[in-house]
Amino acid sequence: MSKVAIITGGGSGLGQATAIRMAQEGINIAVVDVSDKGGNETVERVKAVGVDAIFIKADVSKAEEVKSYVDKTVEHFGSIDYFFNNAGISGSGKFYLDTTIDEINQIVDINLLGALYGVRYVAEVMLKNGGGSIVNTASSAGVIGQDSVVTYSATKHGIIGLTRSMVAEYAKDGLRVNAIAPGPTETPMVRAFYEANPEMKENATGGIPQKRLGTPEEVAELVTFLLTSKAEYINGEVIRIDGGFTSTK
Repeated sequence: MSKVAIITGGGSGLGQATAIRMAQEGINIAVVDVSDKGGNETVERVKAVGVDAIFIKADVSKAEEVKSYVDKTVEHFGSIDYFFNNAGISGSGKFYLDTTIDEINQIVDINLLGALYGVRYVAEVMLKNGGGSIVNTASSAGVIGQDSVVTYSATKHGIIGLTRSMVAEYAKDGLRVNAIAPGPTETPMVRAFYEANPEMKENATGGIPQKRLGTPEEVAELVTFLLTSKAEYINGEVIRIDGGFTSTK
């Protein structure tokens, strides 16, 4: 029986690239996103590989919609083996005291609460079935401090705490939970952020020892490795994929 993965933020960027890469491993995909266009595009691209895929529209900041995407996945596929807990937003790029309370709430609701809700409902299904594997998307801003992304950074530090603490509680029951910490990567979210804050792209690229941004496909390779049995004894880790960006900080 084919394995099943849920990928949030699956309509673009890291989520879409990972959906396609995992499909190449014969894994069926539930694509979760707020964008009908992006979500359906990913489903089409995944099906073209030769596996089954469904699109589920959901706002991950709402617990009831998170539970719904989990329930719909189980209803369609029968199980959940892998979960790429990836949906997130970056924010405006303003210094913290210039951000609004509404922006702070939105980033926390999507990035941190959305991730917490996802792990809560997905892990419940996985543990009933004997275990599973989760990869949470943190960030280079989750392992070091960075200006202009204070709320984002706080949520990504929180993702790392979620990752490690879930392992402390549930590794004995067959659950693996790891996190990735990408540096600046060529995704639509990052491009939009740099378009709004062009000086920050030059600063970021200049601070990466490899002198370029990462690609979604490079991140997708790492996520696929961590989720699947090739990484069976890796648990509770935060893997940086940033061209050496945080190694120099």
